[in-house]
Amino acid sequence: MREQVIKEVPKAIHINRIIGKLGTENTGPTCIFFGGVHGNEPSGVIALQQVLKELEKVKIHGSFYAIGGNISALANGERYHEKDLNRLWTEKIMTKLEGGEFQAENEDERELIQIYDTIKNILNSEKGPFYFFDLHTTSSKTTPFITVNDSILNRKFTELYPLPLILGIEEYLDGPMLSYYNEKGFISFGFEGGEHYSTEAIENHKAFIYLSLHFCGLLDEEQINFEEHHNLLAQQSQGMAHFYEIYERFEINEKDQFKMKEGYKNFQRVRKNELIAEFNGKEIKMKEASMIFMPLYQSRGNDAYFLIKKTAEFFLKLSILLRQLKIDRILPLLPGVLWCTDRKEKMLVDLKIARFLTKPFLHLLGYRARQMGEDALIIKNREANSRKSEYKNEGWYK
Repeated sequence: MREQVIKEVPKAIHINRIIGKLGTENTGPTCIFFGGVHGNEPSGVIALQQVLKELEKVKIHGSFYAIGGNISALANGERYHEKDLNRLWTEKIMTKLEGGEFQAENEDERELIQIYDTIKNILNSEKGPFYFFDLHTTSSKTTPFITVNDSILNRKFTELYPLPLILGIEEYLDGPMLSYYNEKGFISFGFEGGEHYSTEAIENHKAFIYLSLHFCGLLDEEQINFEEHHNLLAQQSQGMAHFYEIYERFEINEKDQFKMKEGYKNFQRVRKNELIAEFNGKEIKMKEASMIFMPLYQSRGNDAYFLIKKTAEFFLKLSILLRQLKIDRILPLLPGVLWCTDRKEKMLVDLKIARFLTKPFLHLLGYRARQMGEDALIIKNREANSRKSEYKNEGWYK
């Protein structure tokens, strides 16, 4: 029951907000997939359309929703109109939106409101537990990978996939959609299926969707050809199915002149002093040997590239122990550290006093840090709103 393989991915695609829905409400977990949050990434949408058709007559133990992202940008084949939809889910905007005070000023912000309302209706009509998946592609060739906010729940679930797992991207990006839902305590993460407009990305997205539906308990192994989909992704990972952490980002704005040297791809090792790009007429050379991640080969975007490193198993286990013991509760007893809210999920760190509170140490405790000027950090607990109780009886959790 396979769809005919698409030979060429269309540059523009027209869809409804709800691409499709299968299953019966309130009978099991709810899986919510997003496709086309960036309008120049239609592969996830096409994969969702194909999976929905292939599963039309299959019994599903729960609810499967496929949600369109920036549908007006998809129709024009452009990444976004005026503002990146995947950078609009900031604390400031979402506080206004939740309070009914946000007024859209452009098409991208209208898309934000419509998606928020759609998901709000799903959360109100289904019992959960809820899983959120965001399907993307990249501007360069890549091994498929997962980007995941560093919470214990997210880690435990994403380890099921035979894929590289990238931790900490939310620390460098302001306003990603799934960071918003992750901070609500839900399991949520992104999957990058391949290069923009490649047919391979569609097949990778389909394999990921099927595996996700199985891991969440909506489909049994025999219903999805588990080995086929698992092997498709595992073979491309080529032994890279580990946790990695982003430790540096090269940020640009639309006025900058940036050109990445040709030929770089995700997880490629680069040498010290290697020339990798030109920025505003100057050469960019590596300060140290590293591993490059998400090099920019498209006209729009603020992320020129990231640098990543493999995370040691020892530190992954240590971080779980420290978070379970809630060691972070002693931090406000230190000079230069204070709670920002009554809910005690956010702290202000004065670096002039508490310079020893480095980002790696804060990461172990489950915090993500954002710089506030030269001398202060705002740190936010990734575990504060965890819905562990809603997932602890799921088959994968045991």
